[in-house]
Amino acid sequence: MPLVKAGRVADLPPGEVMEVLVGEQPYAVCNFEGVIYALDGVCIHHGGPLGQGRLDGAHLACPYHLWEFDCRTGEYDRDPSRRVATYPVRIEDGQILIEVP
Repeated sequence: MPLVKAGRVADLPPGEVMEVLVGEQPYAVCNFEGVIYALDGVCIHHGGPLGQGRLDGAHLACPYHLWEFDCRTGEYDRDPSRRVATYPVRIEDGQILIEVP
């Protein structure tokens, strides 16, 4: 999978999330306790923009209906068998790189 620049680590403080578009595909990039995670940016409930949501601990809440997903695993908090895809992240020279399909 190709690596895509998602932004600078310095622009994503702990406890924050940002939306990154690769082509037309959105991704949610989260900083949980200094570790960067990347998830599919579309909520499985009604397609809400997860990258515009809110991070509470490791839980990323969709801004539409507050469905929460673990930013580390993509698991939906009420049913771990449901999840959004997660993607590997690398940090190089202060840049966040995500592996996307």
